[in-house]
Amino acid sequence: MRRLDDHIRILRGKSMKKYVHSAVLAVLAGLSLMITGCTRSQINYQIAEAIGTDGKYENNEPVETPLMAEQRRLMEESESEEASLMEILSQAENYAKGYNFEDALSVLDSIPSELARDERVKEARERYEKGDSALVDWTGGDIPHLCFPTLIYDTMMAFDGDDKASDYNTTMVTCAEFQDILQSLYDNGYILIDIHSIAAMVTDERGTSSMEELPLKIPEGKRPIVLSQDNLNYSTVKNGDGIATKLVLDENGKVKAQYTDSEGHDVAGDYDFIPILDTFIEEHPDFSFKGARGIVSVSGSEGVFGYKISSGSDSSSGGTDAAASSGTAMISQGQDDTVKAIAQALRAEGWNIACAGWSHNYMNDMSAGTFSEEIDDWLRYVGSLTGSADILFYPYGAEVEYPGEKLDYLVNHGFYYLCGLWGDTDFREIGDTYMRMTRRFVDGYTLINAPSYFTDFFDASALADPDR
Repeated sequence: MRRLDDHIRILRGKSMKKYVHSAVLAVLAGLSLMITGCTRSQINYQIAEAIGTDGKYENNEPVETPLMAEQRRLMEESESEEASLMEILSQAENYAKGYNFEDALSVLDSIPSELARDERVKEARERYEKGDSALVDWTGGDIPHLCFPTLIYDTMMAFDGDDKASDYNTTMVTCAEFQDILQSLYDNGYILIDIHSIAAMVTDERGTSSMEELPLKIPEGKRPIVLSQDNLNYSTVKNGDGIATKLVLDENGKVKAQYTDSEGHDVAGDYDFIPILDTFIEEHPDFSFKGARGIVSVSGSEGVFGYKISSGSDSSSGGTDAAASSGTAMISQGQDDTVKAIAQALRAEGWNIACAGWSHNYMNDMSAGTFSEEIDDWLRYVGSLTGSADILFYPYGAEVEYPGEKLDYLVNHGFYYLCGLWGDTDFREIGDTYMRMTRRFVDGYTLINAPSYFTDFFDASALADPDR
C-alpha cells in the first residue's frame, strides 16, 4: 500500500482537474493492483478521494461508465445549447443596434420553445418591442443626399505641386475631411437610410405599378440622410499620388481601397469612401438605419472600381472603338470576374450600385438614339458584372426632360430612382413611375468656396484639411 500512497500524494500535489483521462487512471489502477495486492475497490476509493470524485460514480470507477457517459453527454448538450442561444441573441442584438427591431424579433422567434423561456430571451423581446413602438414617422420634408468624389488619403503626395495637385484640390475631399463629416453628421442626429425606404414601385390589384411614398419611421430626434459616391472608376487618379486607384477584397472578403504609398508599396485599407463608411458604421451601428449603406455609381468606358472591363460596343456614346483610341479597350476575363466579386461583396454588405451611364457624358444633350445606346451599353457591359440597378445618377446633374422619351426609356429599363444635382437645396419628387431626388455634391471647391451649402450638416471651415 505504500507505493499506492506515494501515487496518491503525487496526484494531490498537482492541480486537481475535474476530469482525469480514463486511460491514465486505468493504467495506474492496473499497476497498483499488481504491485500492492490491494483490492480494486480499495484502489478506486483512494484514487477517487485523491481527485475529488468520491461517491460521484458507480463503485468510484476511474474509467467512464455508462452513467458517466450519460452525464458527460448531458453536460455537452447543455453547453452546446448555451452557445447556440448566445449566438442567436448576438445576431438579434446586431439587428437591434441599427433599429431593425422587426428582424431582431424574427431572430428571437427562431429560438426553440424550450430555450425561449430563458429570461435573457424574454428581456430582449420586451426591449425590441418597446424600441419598435418608439419609432416615429418622419415628417421633416425633403431628405438630403450628400454625394462625394474619390477621396485623397496622403495629402502630402497629392498636393505636391505637380500638374495634378490643383485638380485634386478642387475636385476631391480628403479621407480626414470625410471622417470628420461622418462624425459631424452622427453628432448632429443624422441617420443613414437606404434610398429604397423613401418610395417604392407598388403593384395594385389590377396589376398596375406606380411609385408610391413609403412611411418612414425612424428613432425620435433623428434626421434621415442618403450618402453616395459618384462615378467610381479612378480614371483621373495618377498612381503614386496618395489616392486609391482600385477597390480590392481583403482576406476576410471585405471591400477595401488600394493605394501606393510613398515607398512604392501597394497598401489596402480604409483609403476611400466605401471602407471608411463601413468602418464608421461598425463603430457606430446606430448611424445606419436597418443596415443601410451608401450608393456608389459607376459608368463603364473608363472602367469600374479601378478595373477596365470587357466591352464590344461601337456606339457613339463611347464603346470599344472610342475606348481603343484612348488605350482602354477590352481586357482579360479575370478583371471582369474581379469586378463581379467586388460588386457582390458590396451588395452583401447593403450597398446599392447605381448607373452613371456608359460614357459618363451629359445625357440631356444626347439624341434619343445615342441615349438608348448609352443605357444599353451600361446594362450589357456594366450591369452584367455589377448586378441589376434601379438607381441612375445623371452625370454632372444634366437631367432628361420630365415627361419625355428619354424618361420613358429609363423607366422601361428599370431605372426608377433618378438623381440629379443641386448646390444647396434638397428636392424630391415622386412621379407616377419614378422618384426624382437631388444630390449635394461635396468636393474641395464647395468646401472652401461655398461652406454655407453644408451648414445644416457640418462646419466646412472647421474641418477643411490644413494641407489644402
